[in-house]
Amino acid sequence: MDTVVLSLGGSILVRDEDNSQYIQELAEMLVEVSNATRVFVVTGGGRIARYYIREGRALCAPESYLDEMGIEVTRLNARLLIAALGEHSNHTPPKDYEEAVLAAKDNRIVVMGGVSPGITTDAVSSILAEHVRASRVVNATSVDGVYTADPAKNPSARRIPKMSHEELLDIVSATPSKAGPTVVFEAAGASVLSRAGIPISVVDGRDIPNLRSALEGKAFEGTSVG
Repeated sequence: MDTVVLSLGGSILVRDEDNSQYIQELAEMLVEVSNATRVFVVTGGGRIARYYIREGRALCAPESYLDEMGIEVTRLNARLLIAALGEHSNHTPPKDYEEAVLAAKDNRIVVMGGVSPGITTDAVSSILAEHVRASRVVNATSVDGVYTADPAKNPSARRIPKMSHEELLDIVSATPSKAGPTVVFEAAGASVLSRAGIPISVVDGRDIPNLRSALEGKAFEGTSVG
């Protein structure tokens, strides 16, 4: 059975006060995909994690403590998706890669959040992909691919349909080291996947049919890295 790791941005999973319909539709799609593909999902913290990190930083908390706060939020987000998946996934988010591998023995869908301070959602997804020998990592984010510049700030930025791991590393190498970075794919994770030779698909996570195509290894709109 094919294996895929989905790096699911927290800002995609929890966008507003009433996001249950999207989460339910996402869960239904993941269940259908899991009939032919083993799926691992790593949820990010998104705007809720950034709120706690911002407020904690204002209160002079050390960066490692802010990371721990963010990890707690990622695991809450994981539980939200697990609630929608019901019997089709694990009940409790694994706290490390070994727990995730064990959970996969009884579940075709495994959902987890962060692992340890200093390691982002993208990095966790990448290391997990190496552990489970994934065929690909799909990064579901708030933009529809990797751009030459931030499209929210530069209207002339263009999407790059296909690129190498090295080209992605060049773009994301300026990833901030503080807790709660917001980049299309974090540099440490990109480096792990480059070393392992695992391709990355970057897609708009709000487009569920397109996200499904990427998960299934079919043609999709976004950026292919590999």
